[in-house]
Amino acid sequence: MSASEAEADLSSDERAGLELIREAGGIHQSDFWKELDISSRKGSRIAEVLESLGLIKRTQTVYSGHTTYYLEPAARDLEFSLLMAGDMLSPLIGEEEINANSNAFSQWLMNLAYEEY
Repeated sequence: MSASEAEADLSSDERAGLELIREAGGIHQSDFWKELDISSRKGSRIAEVLESLGLIKRTQTVYSGHTTYYLEPAARDLEFSLLMAGDMLSPLIGEEEINANSNAFSQWLMNLAYEEY
């Protein structure tokens, strides 16, 4: 199951938790449930579900003298097809100087415009 498919099946509390973790870039589980205004038990369950779906990384740590977990977003799947127009890869990939008037870029845009979905 891809990350986007897993996200579609999340409950509203799980979705709010994932959004909080992504926005913060990482948060201790002991703060996580407080921020969501839910019980520590429910916060722990949400974190376990998100980890099992591969949406977050959960690492045991010590924070404020207590053992807890640090929750951070997992790397998202990259969708390389967004860089393609037909069988052409975007000519802007890897270029330090972008010339929007180049023939390669114009051809890539034309392929993109005529591509059927």
